[in-house]
Amino acid sequence: MEAAAAADAADSMAQEQNTQAELTALQAKVTDLVEQAMRAQAEAQNARRRADEEVAKVRKFAVESFAESLLAVVDSLEAALKVENASAEQLLEGTQATHRQLMSVLERNKVSEVNPAPGARFDPTREQAIAMVPADQDPNTIVAVLQKGYVIAERVLRPAMVTVAAPK
Repeated sequence: MEAAAAADAADSMAQEQNTQAELTALQAKVTDLVEQAMRAQAEAQNARRRADEEVAKVRKFAVESFAESLLAVVDSLEAALKVENASAEQLLEGTQATHRQLMSVLERNKVSEVNPAPGARFDPTREQAIAMVPADQDPNTIVAVLQKGYVIAERVLRPAMVTVAAPK
């Protein structure tokens, strides 16, 4: 019996040592996993911070390219203002050249005109009807454009102001 009791005690001791070893291993694994989670959270916060900084930078300098391309137009206007005693013909030529230059800049930057032709169907997403007038054309068609509109990459910057044919 004493031998059996000693064997049971030895088994209990061995079992307790195994349990203690498992507990130590699990505690080490928990510590490791907590560290990994903390590193992952810090990495996510750093990535979010870098992304926020990048978005702020993009917003801040979004118009840089557009503004840079407008500088040539400004230079042309300043040069025109320096000319003394220019004839009306020279002023007209210079103004037309500067207008072409400005329209080229707008086109390169995906800004295009909304200038519907008379008789075209009224499009409320790109045009604003100022008035409905009696006309000899189909109802809800453009009679006249009072002011051109502009879009940038299909987003309306300013709708064209138009008059529209009234229903008969």
